Amino acid sequence: MDPIRNPFSPGAGAPPPELVGRDNVLEHARILLGRVKQRRTEKSILLTGLRGVGKTVLLNEMERIAQENGYHTILVEAHEQKPLGALLAPPLRQLLYKLDRLAGAGHKARQALAVLKGFVGTIKVKMEGVELGLDMNAETGTADSGDIEIDLPNLFTVVAETAGERGTCMAIMIDEIQYLDKKELGALIMSMHKMQQRQLPLVLMGAGLPILPGLAGESKSYAERLFHFPDIGPLSESDASKALQRPVKPYEVAFTDSALREICRLTQGYPYFLQEWGYQAWNLAEVSPISLTVVHNASETVTKRLDENFFRVRFDRLTLGEKRFLRAMAELGQGAQRSSELAETLSVKIQRIGPTRAKLINKGMIYSPAHGYLAFTVPLFDAFMQRAMSDTRYGGH
Repeated sequence: MDPIRNPFSPGAGAPPPELVGRDNVLEHARILLGRVKQRRTEKSILLTGLRGVGKTVLLNEMERIAQENGYHTILVEAHEQKPLGALLAPPLRQLLYKLDRLAGAGHKARQALAVLKGFVGTIKVKMEGVELGLDMNAETGTADSGDIEIDLPNLFTVVAETAGERGTCMAIMIDEIQYLDKKELGALIMSMHKMQQRQLPLVLMGAGLPILPGLAGESKSYAERLFHFPDIGPLSESDASKALQRPVKPYEVAFTDSALREICRLTQGYPYFLQEWGYQAWNLAEVSPISLTVVHNASETVTKRLDENFFRVRFDRLTLGEKRFLRAMAELGQGAQRSSELAETLSVKIQRIGPTRAKLINKGMIYSPAHGYLAFTVPLFDAFMQRAMSDTRYGGH
């Protein structure tokens, strides 16, 4: 096979050659965008799921659909080191200037820019050490109290009214939304509550780990009435097979049934891993169909790539105590583990694991699928930890 023509695309958020098994979620997004465009109330969407299920890919596709429907869009990625205001202010500034330059624009865009300047001045947003500049006086008394739960809804209101004045709509996309702190998440929920109450043309689409619905509910009890939380899981064996077979078909290439079954078993249907195995199997195959033997040969390369990149980038962020905690989880086997059994494996009282547990949840490494249970947010991470236990590169023995 020609590696240059390899149709598979493993990578963080890289669009797959064939997006399968997600039609219901995308149709829901189309309905949301269509209803808000007609000033009808509809719940915004917050995707949830483990790493590697394709949430970022779906968020990018939803942005494309929004733009097709005439929306102006903002897409940002939350992370621990940057507050929500600092994430949103630069793209909002860019968008408002764009709306201000439109022929026939009214006064709302200039007002919104003045409100944004007040918001920025209060939270002291900085970009690479330089304050975010706006060539106008700040509007006082609208979004400049310093309390983001008051200011963000007011800022969103004037931005949405600006879009409405221009006969357009806005979609704000936030990836890795679980990294927002409780007050920021509360401000975002309150903002969307205000959008629904006033039927303003602004929607929120986000993505985060499985802890997101719980975080939203803890922040504001009415969050479930404002958002849908589609659970994005692994693909079925049928859809996983389509994700492998369809991209190679234009090149008159195919996988054997046994090769497909083995890849589905190895990947457990997770889209990122499907791309990795498909990519390496293509490069190793000399003829079509791609056989079970090729898949077996490719597995060693895939495992090495995953260990050195996908898994290790997360592993290296951990302290020794956190690594020890995750090793204990892996020793207990696949799936969710009881906290009591984990404490027993670590030879400590269950109360002692609380601080490490909280740190690992905050780092997005584990979550609680049910009371008293813990599970990895990264599929196949338990197998990586088993390998790491005996590998000196990862602190093993």
